[in-house]
Amino acid sequence: MKTDRRRFLKLSAGGLVGLSVGGVSLKAFAAEQLDPENPQAKALQYTHESVKEGSNCANCALIQGAEGEEWRPCAIFPGKLVHSNGWCAAWAKKPV
Repeated sequence: MKTDRRRFLKLSAGGLVGLSVGGVSLKAFAAEQLDPENPQAKALQYTHESVKEGSNCANCALIQGAEGEEWRPCAIFPGKLVHSNGWCAAWAKKPV
């Protein structure tokens, strides 16, 4: 039983380290602002300025990074930064 518990603790610790490093690396890789002319952005009707009242990237469930930043990573556009005032068709209300 001791071997099983030790193995579990090692795997759990490794998983926690991997998750925390993964969150940091996502932001590090997202260094380029999303171009609205990008084919994926066009397909999802992305714009830097939302025309949908009450809906923008800052209050979307898919946005990542720190609150209050102007440009943040988005789960829909890996490696790209979206504008907090932007919007796309994948917008989903952030849970309260």
